[in-house]
Amino acid sequence: MSCRAAVLRAHGQPPSVEHRPAPEPGAGRVLVEVQAVPITPLDLLCAGGTSYFGPPALPYVPGVQGVGVVRASDSLPAGTPVWFATSAGMAPGDGSLATLVAADPVDVVPLEHEVPAPVVAALGLSAVAASCALLQTGGLTAGESVVVLGAGGVVGQVAVQLARLHGARRVVAAVRSEAAADRATAAGADAVVRLDTGDVPALTERLTAACDGPADLVLDPLWGAPAAAALQALGPRGRLVNLGSAAGAQAGLDSAALRSRSLRVLGYTNTALTAEQRRDALSAVVGHAARGELIVGHERVPLEHVTDAWQRAADGRAPVRVVIDLTGPPTSEERAP
Repeated sequence: MSCRAAVLRAHGQPPSVEHRPAPEPGAGRVLVEVQAVPITPLDLLCAGGTSYFGPPALPYVPGVQGVGVVRASDSLPAGTPVWFATSAGMAPGDGSLATLVAADPVDVVPLEHEVPAPVVAALGLSAVAASCALLQTGGLTAGESVVVLGAGGVVGQVAVQLARLHGARRVVAAVRSEAAADRATAAGADAVVRLDTGDVPALTERLTAACDGPADLVLDPLWGAPAAAALQALGPRGRLVNLGSAAGAQAGLDSAALRSRSLRVLGYTNTALTAEQRRDALSAVVGHAARGELIVGHERVPLEHVTDAWQRAADGRAPVRVVIDLTGPPTSEERAP
């Protein structure tokens, strides 16, 4: 029996669909019939060979997460909807962009809520990062003012909505484009600030005005000039949580501002989560989605078009999260004997 998979054969190039031997449902593994897989920034970074994990061995199937149903398992009934993670691109081995995947049970999360697979895939680890960075690392409390940098992306959209759900007094979204501004507004931001300049004092003035006073918490997947400006917009004992560097690897931090206002700059990464913490966070955000409290823009693309979709995501031409749909009819080779 074989399965279809998106196989990457050159760093920095998009994968293409191939037929490969299907994984065996061995003891201690969960065989998942995959339905939806997001193309995430981490996938692109690892596949490009420039991540701090080092260039992955080629060829390999990318995809650090996916959604599907259990086909065979020692611990879960067949047909159970699940989300699962892989270490593809970060360690030897294949990832989620295949119609059949053998996953480690510790990385499999049964889904208790009825939410479409593409929606769960679009949320995935980005929503986990937004939730944990905002609520645990950042310690958001009701009545605080929140700035979300890069609010047009998945992390930002989720952060805006979660800040509203958890009682933020005011949520300010900072974005780079008009389309991103529309997404942030749809997510519930009270005000939107454009990040169309690298002038830190000018950005600080915009953010402070939009916050209607000093901010209490900044969620920052950008770093660079936006982070430096947001730091200046924080009030006493304010916190900035950084979880990315899309705007640059360096940011100028003002020592006087840090010390005089007792500010905190905190780092966040999903890789520091335990499997239990990741499961709990994912279950919480999927629960919000099931209740209609959490939405995220995404585009469904069939597996057959993964090469073009991957290239558009890598070039920044995909305005929303691309989710690969693997639910097309199986070929005769893919059908179980």
